[in-house]
Amino acid sequence: MESVTLPPIHEDRSALDLAAIRADFPGLNQLVHGKPLVFLDSAASAQKPRAVIDALSDAYTKNYANVHRGVHTLSQNATTAYENARAVGARFLGASSADEMVFVRGATEAINLVAQSFLAPRLTAGDEVLVTRMEHHSNIVPWQMVCEALGARVVPAPIDDHGALDLDAFEQRLGPRTKMVSVVHVSNALGTVNPVAEIVRMARERGIPTMIDGAQAAPHTAIDVQALGCDFYTISGHKVFGPTGIGLLYGRRERLADMAPYQGGGEMIQSVSFEGSSWAPPPSRFEAGTPHIVGAIGLGAALEYVSAIGLDRIAAHEHDLLHYAEERLSTLPQVRLIGTAPGKAAVVSFVVEGIHAHDIGTILDAEGVAVRAGHHCAQPAIEHFGLAATARASFALYNTRSEVDGLVDAIGGALEIFGV
Repeated sequence: MESVTLPPIHEDRSALDLAAIRADFPGLNQLVHGKPLVFLDSAASAQKPRAVIDALSDAYTKNYANVHRGVHTLSQNATTAYENARAVGARFLGASSADEMVFVRGATEAINLVAQSFLAPRLTAGDEVLVTRMEHHSNIVPWQMVCEALGARVVPAPIDDHGALDLDAFEQRLGPRTKMVSVVHVSNALGTVNPVAEIVRMARERGIPTMIDGAQAAPHTAIDVQALGCDFYTISGHKVFGPTGIGLLYGRRERLADMAPYQGGGEMIQSVSFEGSSWAPPPSRFEAGTPHIVGAIGLGAALEYVSAIGLDRIAAHEHDLLHYAEERLSTLPQVRLIGTAPGKAAVVSFVVEGIHAHDIGTILDAEGVAVRAGHHCAQPAIEHFGLAATARASFALYNTRSEVDGLVDAIGGALEIFGV
């Protein structure tokens, strides 16, 4: 495989009580094909801690009612829990106010909302949206849809052969026609951590609005949107140990106030008549209809769980796992790592000489090892390396070095099966 210089492995892994953390996640305690589950697919969707499961159960069984509209006790309790989750989200992202937090179905909906409600009215023919080649499809397609309708275009900034953003080339692409910059904080396919503070600075100096896709960053690193200075930032609940179908969009107060609603219906209005309607202030303006009440409460519980453990401690543990995994995989000459940018997050994409990524995934599954195989909804990034697919192991706070050993042993078994 290509030679990669790795940072030293730190032997002090006592910061997290892994036994206690693993006990918090009931989904980890099961057999797959008669083998103990080794779950290395958290970048796709993370397992859920008991705190989140209990929050969901309590919300449905003890205080379930619709929010904001009722004067009875259950509605008041549900509203309090729902809005408390919004406040938790604001603290988690470092927002100045809970009013800057919009509940959405996930990062995908958040980007679509900003594309349609913020960018579309400001876009004209010939304008550009600047992204990177490593984006998830969710941070490409919504911008393409808006641009195609208005005669604008999406411009990708290149990445190098380690999967790192070419920052000079990115800056060169910032021009008078650039009307939006939207970049991923952490690449789901490569693990690359982008210099988002520098990117935002470059854009703001030119008066260009910025959006950061933080779906992969939220489980791994502390986020402070005020320090970043971005206009928008989004996370997905299911990536950060919360429920599916819920996420958060941070928007600077003045940006949200200047945006029209994305959808119409109940709750997002100030008044309605057949002569015309007026809109509620943000964030209600962007939350039409009955919201995902219980999902929001579960997301709040997930963010509180992660915050209580400490993102710095989580990051240190995951970096140890990443370095250990890369070191172990480097002992297999048939394995090539895809994405070796310095300072990357806990994602290892790889290919195995002579074995298709989907076959690797299937063989590992037979050993109880769950990894992802495919283009990871990031086709341009994978195609940059001349590939159609990779296998991807992604780590979370509950993974262990012994599970990395299980991954490497299972790959060794695949090599034997294929005679590679």
